[in-house]
Amino acid sequence: MTDNAVRTGLTTDKTADTQYPIEEVLQHRWSPLAFSDQPVEPEKLSSVLEAARWAASSFNEQPWSFIVATKDHKAEFDRLLGCLAEGNQEWAKTAPVLMLSVAKLHFERNGVENRHAFHDVGAAAANLAIQATALGLVIHQMAGFDVAKARETYNIPDGYEPVAAIALGYLGDPHTLSDKLQQRALAPRTRKPLHDFVFSGQWNQSFLVKAD
Repeated sequence: MTDNAVRTGLTTDKTADTQYPIEEVLQHRWSPLAFSDQPVEPEKLSSVLEAARWAASSFNEQPWSFIVATKDHKAEFDRLLGCLAEGNQEWAKTAPVLMLSVAKLHFERNGVENRHAFHDVGAAAANLAIQATALGLVIHQMAGFDVAKARETYNIPDGYEPVAAIALGYLGDPHTLSDKLQQRALAPRTRKPLHDFVFSGQWNQSFLVKAD
């Protein structure tokens, strides 16, 4: 930890300070802003996508697609980067891999609207994130991108909806970021306590686990 980080209360240690024990790989998953320019090995990229492939989904419809662009194909990388919000382009341009997740909005089995599609795409992305963490990689998922531009850029058809952008790579030095981004990158991680969102009996009535 740098002296400046100590003075400001910021930290480079992003291990989750959990209320109850969880798996170590989950503790170490976080969303950095600083990426190394080290390329992601093709076999590791394939592994994180394979993890996404095996996520659970309603009726096993697997309503996810991923558009992938890597820096070794600069034109393709720049196309996807150009879909991101300007504030995200500032840091995501350093990541060696960018992705866009897309949801299929209707069941293939009967054409009915799949109201769980975004949930299932999120489950696939969570698998991807955990596999990436296990392989020593980091990812940052983004809501900040131009949906209409992404749809036009990639000819995404009706019945499909872009969900999130993803930066993937190896962790970089947060001190290479602008001062504003450093504040975000080095700030301590926080989460709501369980009693704020786990209910029982009725809405907003906290579910309390009682030890024997």
